[in-house]
Amino acid sequence: MLVMRRRAGESFLIGDVEVQVLEVGATRVKLGIRAPESVAIVRREVQITQNENLAAAQSVNQGVIDSLIRHLAR
Repeated sequence: MLVMRRRAGESFLIGDVEVQVLEVGATRVKLGIRAPESVAIVRREVQITQNENLAAAQSVNQGVIDSLIRHLAR
């Protein structure tokens, strides 16, 4: 992992993506990100939740799904 120090107003590049430090507070840092539209920018906690939901959905037995559909159709 690369670790660097930046002050408010300074930025760095990751390929075609520019990350600028906008504000630095006591417990928060506000970042601005400029990237091509083709680059998806997702908060890490959102990605973790999506992966957990996908894994949970894939672990459900098809028989259970069919049973629920029959039950709801009543």
